[in-house]
Order: sequence, then C-alpha cells, then structure tokens
Amino acid sequence: MPEKTYRRKKDPQINSNRSIRRLLQKKWLIVALALALTSLGAAITGVLFKAGVHALDDWRLQLLQDLPAWFVLPALGGIGGLISGTLITKFAPAASGSGISHIMAFIRHRPVPMGLKVGLIKLISGIVAIGSGFPLGPEGPSVQMGGSVAWQMAEWLKAPVAFRRVIVAAGGGAGIAAIFSAPIGGFIYAIEELLNSAKPVVLLLVVITTFWADTWADVLQAIGLDPKAGGFDNVLGFQLQREYTPFIDFLPIDFIYLIILGIFIGIFAEFYCRYVLYMQRQGNAWFGNKLVLRMVISGLVLGVIYSFLPETFHHLGGLQNEIAEGKATITMALGTFFVLFTSTGIAAASGAPGGLFYPMLILGGSIGLACGNWLEIFTGYIPSTYIFAGMGAFVAACSHTPITAMFLAFALTKDLLILKPLLVACITSYLVARSFNDSSIYERQIQMELTNK
Repeated sequence: MPEKTYRRKKDPQINSNRSIRRLLQKKWLIVALALALTSLGAAITGVLFKAGVHALDDWRLQLLQDLPAWFVLPALGGIGGLISGTLITKFAPAASGSGISHIMAFIRHRPVPMGLKVGLIKLISGIVAIGSGFPLGPEGPSVQMGGSVAWQMAEWLKAPVAFRRVIVAAGGGAGIAAIFSAPIGGFIYAIEELLNSAKPVVLLLVVITTFWADTWADVLQAIGLDPKAGGFDNVLGFQLQREYTPFIDFLPIDFIYLIILGIFIGIFAEFYCRYVLYMQRQGNAWFGNKLVLRMVISGLVLGVIYSFLPETFHHLGGLQNEIAEGKATITMALGTFFVLFTSTGIAAASGAPGGLFYPMLILGGSIGLACGNWLEIFTGYIPSTYIFAGMGAFVAACSHTPITAMFLAFALTKDLLILKPLLVACITSYLVARSFNDSSIYERQIQMELTNK
C-alpha cells in the first residue's frame, strides 16, 4: 500500500492525465471551444503565411524580369533581413529562428515567451524573410504560431499546466497540418516529437485539433486567402488535392535499394545537422545578440550567391517541382543539394524566422533523384519511389521522427502505395542517424541555446 502511494506522488504522467480528465469533466464545453479556436487560429496563421510568401515570391520574380538578378536578389535579401530582424528585435525576440525548438523547450518546462504577440511577429517577420529570399520553409513558423495561439487559449481558460502542454503541442501539430495539408502528419508529429505520449485522452485532444486545422485551412483557402492552394470546392465540397502524381512501381528488389538509400541519406543528414549547428554557433560567436546585423549580412550574402545561379534556383517552390517531378539531371540534383546544403546553413545562422523541413525535403529528394539515375545507368532498373523516399528519409534522419517524415512525404502524393517504401527508407535513415547522435537537430539546438545562456 505505501508503495502505491509513493508511485502516485512521483509519476507525473498519472497526475497529468488526471488533471486533464478533471478539466474535461468540469469544463468540457470550454475545452472544446479552446480546441476549435486553436485549430482555427493555426489554420488562419498558416494560410496567411503561405499566401504572404507566395505574394512576395511573385513580386520578387516579377522584379527579376525587369531588373538584373545581381541587383534585385542582394537588395531584397538585405532589406528583408533588416525589416524582419527589426520586427523581431523590437517586439518579440522569441520569434527568431525556426520556432520548433521554442515549442519543444516550452513543453519540456523551460521558460519560453509565448502568446499571440509572438505568433503575430513570427507571421509577419517570417513572410518578409522567406519572401525576400531566405531559403527556409514555413513549417517552423507554423508550429510556433499554432503553439502560441494554443497557449493563449489555455491562458484564457486558466487551464492546468498539464493541459497547457498538450494544447500547445496540439497547436504545433495543427500548424504542420495546415501548412502541408497533412493532418495525420501533424497529429503524429505532436505525439512523436513534441509530447512523446500515447495516452488516449492526449491522443483525442491532439487528433481533434490537427484535423480541425486541416479542415479550416481547406475552407479558408477556398474563400480566397490563398488562391494557389485549396482542398475545398464551393460546389463539390472537400476534394483530395495531390501535389504530385508519380507512377509508383514497388518490387521486392526495391527493399534492398531503399535500405541502401536510407543508409546514404542517414549519413548525409547527420553531416547536414552538424553543419547547421556549427553555422549557428558561429553566428552566435560573431554577432552575439545583434540579430538585425546578422540577418542583413546573411540576406546580402544569400542574394549574391543566388544571383549567380540559374533562374530555377530563384524560387524554392519551383526548385522542389524540378526535383519531385524527376525533371532534373544528375548534375542539377547534385547542384541543388550543394546549394541548399550551404545556403540553408547561412540562413539558419542568421536567426531568420523560417523552418528546415521544407529544405530537408528538397535535399532528400535531390539525393534520391541522383541515386535513382545512377542506379538506372549501372543496372538498367529505375526505382520509381526514390525521390519521395529520399524526401522522407532526410527529414526522418534530421528530426528523429520517422513516422512523421513518412506522412509528410506521403502528403505530397496522397498515394497509399508509397507508404511502404517511405517507411523502409525513413526507418533506415533514422537508425543510421541515431547511431551518430541520439538527439535530433532540434534537441541539439535547445541544448546549444541553454549553453549560450
């Protein structure tokens, strides 16, 4: 009997689940409203983020038609860095960087500033930075924005600490769901990376929030907030949107090839993690807290680099299409890998508000495309799943979330046949990456930030 009492006092998971259940029993209607508003807030910020980046991208590409790249790209990079860095420095310093490590730190009970102000500054500064040419993705900001909205809902609800952690993680997953149109990916990410929990009550709260966010995002895109996307038609209702429709042919021999691909990508992904972390440490050592200066110089440097590259590299979305559709040659794929490998490290070192999942997908797809073409040259066999398997495997190796990575890559095709090859490649690359380091790139970023304090 004393032993049972001792376990109840010491087991935080038991106490957490009890407090959440009590909250659901007493204030279930308010909790439901908080989840609905969290999912709506995550969807609104995610859709606005994508729409804003698309608008600035279009404007930048239009300028490149009238003015030389050597002038436009460095100028926009420097100005974008100045505006974005100033907004963050003046109003919400916590809005710098990817944003995923901030949410992870909060869930691990670290003192991290949260709230609507952080989410709003992340939204505006992220649009400016990515739209002006920083080669980063929207998923990091979307996780932080969704988590910030969720924290505010929990604050208004005066919810216990355990519920705040759950709803913030659910908001982060909702951000992923809204950005990638991947509700399963967002749900699994919140469980696999943020919460590390599989309690039924937690699963229920997270799955409701992420799927609501994806639904809200489809409706908001349909009414015109983001005319370039949408999974909802005013007449036909919800529609399945496939970004790519590759021909998938999966044979027994592919298991061997996918394991080999996963090994290669696991090694390259670990080098990438170490490079990004090294660049961030160097940025901290060189510039300290001078975020505006860091972002201005990084924007100028990135603009100069990209101004000497072909037009395909001037738009990250177009570059992804070249890789995902298999149009790029081996030389182009390797060039894409080298350019993004280098430039995303510079962008991450600047403290710019942008994520790494999107560049990781392109990096992994580039390796998959190059390896697939080499395999065809040497054996005559064409593995049709290498590109998307490479995308998922690279994310899995860097983030140490193989199931999330699998469903994020799956969301690009919505084809169930690709799940098995994705799983093989993602699990293999994850195991290889863990053999080098037990911590994901985001966990190492948290540790690095703690060391700098």
